[in-house]
Amino acid sequence: MRRYLAMLMSALLAACSPSSPPPAQKPPKPQAEQAAPARAELGSAAWYAWVDERLHITDDGHGPDRGSDEWNHAVQHKLGQEAPQSPIGSPQWQQAVDALLRTRPAL
Repeated sequence: MRRYLAMLMSALLAACSPSSPPPAQKPPKPQAEQAAPARAELGSAAWYAWVDERLHITDDGHGPDRGSDEWNHAVQHKLGQEAPQSPIGSPQWQQAVDALLRTRPAL
C-alpha cells in the first residue's frame, strides 16, 4: 500500500510540474550566439567577417584575405586543440568552426 501511495504521489507531482519553463524564464542565448550573423551562409563574406571578429585573425585590415588558405590555417591555429579535424576550408570544416564559435565565449 505504501509503495502504491508513493508511486501515486510521484505521478501526481510529475503531472502537475511544467515540462518547460515559460518563455519569459528561459535562459538567454549565449553571448557568442547572439553576436553571430542570424542567416549568414557558411563561406559568405558576412560569415568570414564574423569568424574574423571572433578570433581576431586580421589586425586593422592587415593579414591574410578572408577565406584564403592562409586565413583558414590561421583560424585552425587560433582554435588550437578544439579545431575541427575536417580538411581545412572544406564545408564540413566551416560547419564545425561555426558550431564551435557559437558555443564558446569570444576571445
